[in-house]
Amino acid sequence: MTEAAQLPLAVVLLSGGMDSTVCMAIAGKEYRLAALHVNYGQRTQERELQSFHDIADYYNAEHRLVVDISHLAAIGGSCLTDRAIDVPQPDLNANDIPISYVPFRNANILAIATSWAEVLGAAALFIGAVQDDSSGYPDCREEFFAAFQQVINTGTKPETQCHIRTPLLHFTKQQIVEKGIELGVPFEKTWSCYQGETIACGECDSCALRLRGFARAGAHDPLPYNHRPDY
Repeated sequence: MTEAAQLPLAVVLLSGGMDSTVCMAIAGKEYRLAALHVNYGQRTQERELQSFHDIADYYNAEHRLVVDISHLAAIGGSCLTDRAIDVPQPDLNANDIPISYVPFRNANILAIATSWAEVLGAAALFIGAVQDDSSGYPDCREEFFAAFQQVINTGTKPETQCHIRTPLLHFTKQQIVEKGIELGVPFEKTWSCYQGETIACGECDSCALRLRGFARAGAHDPLPYNHRPDY
């Protein structure tokens, strides 16, 4: 048996964005990889799915699963899933929960990941959530993941030992870029924009946070942008 085959397995929640890809690179240092992607009716669903497959290929994911939970689009309440709600201009100093928040999305995704992890016998669930330098989503907080760990412990078989790993939770976007560069992450394969599918808009919160992270890291973001402001 090879050394890699002896590693435990981890399910990695891989949206195809910068954070989840760096998270996958981190997970791959200690675990064999099972990549999970969720289509939830987001505006850039097809582009994110392309990135997911490109990145899963790059990291030689042993398993991959794409799940549709378009009920989140039917529920609405977010500019990412409801096209009647405009994607706002970025406000990186805002303290309110932004309209891009998809209500309770991470709980939906973690529930699916837990089911798959239990079937696969995975030892860990990796999610690239960022609390401190992100958009202020309530389901990206440390206490949320601690509470969900209790749900996993309570609601799975006694022999299931699967732990949520959030290695980027207290990173800034600058630190995520720097970590990605250190690990050789293929940033050109990732996608972060909330509304563009061929060229990133450069004008949504996600683009702004990403561009600011690269700028503060003194690095060039390889994605094409329709508008590339200085952040």
